[in-house]
Amino acid sequence: MRVSRETAAKNREKVVKTSGRLFRRHGYDGIGIAGLMKAAGLTHGGFYKQFKDKDALAVESTEKALEENRKYWREVVDAAPDDRLGAIADWYLSGKHLERQSHGCAFASLAAEAPRHGPELQRVFGDGFNQSVALLTDLESGPERAEAIRKIACMVGTLILARAVGDKDLSAEILSAGRGEI
Repeated sequence: MRVSRETAAKNREKVVKTSGRLFRRHGYDGIGIAGLMKAAGLTHGGFYKQFKDKDALAVESTEKALEENRKYWREVVDAAPDDRLGAIADWYLSGKHLERQSHGCAFASLAAEAPRHGPELQRVFGDGFNQSVALLTDLESGPERAEAIRKIACMVGTLILARAVGDKDLSAEILSAGRGEI
């Protein structure tokens, strides 16, 4: 059965958004095309009408996930223009963000996998990272940029470790220590 272009576009958007959530939860290799399509409420057969392959979907869904991340960052930054880094750290290194892996930071969930998935995905992470740094600095170079890079790296590493330990008290301790560094 043929679908209209409008329906096809909506279906593609649904697959991209669903995949972004599921990739953050399971990793790029932790879920297959059939599982992604089923979660999006579509058939496996329609995948190749929308995407060249799973890597192409990974690139597109990661780009979308990083855009969503920046939207949240922007909201936090706009609410605290005098302390951008502190506001981001308080929000980013919170128990709520810790528990929202499927909707949380794509850097913390997926960046370690990017080198195994090729230069196009690495480009998406690089572009997303540069845009996140720019949100915090409004500058393209200089000491403020270097400081923002250090702080983002600290936050991402802190969140990864806090999620990895599997102990709520230790996770809270790690988050608190990370906030103290920012």
